[in-house]
Amino acid sequence: MITRDMTIEEIIRKYPETINVFRKFGLNCMECQIAAVEEVEHGADVHQVDVDQLLDELNQIIEK
Repeated sequence: MITRDMTIEEIIRKYPETINVFRKFGLNCMECQIAAVEEVEHGADVHQVDVDQLLDELNQIIEK
């Protein structure tokens, strides 16, 4: 399960299929150096994304 306190890099490494979800929400995090330390909640806030909606879609994609 992906949680709001996980780093973006951690998620992408463990679940590469989430890259398209991050892109859909305008978070091109795989190209950002801060992804190694930035938590999902902070990234969503910076990009003005609803973190709960992002987490829902991230978790849906890894359940498939």
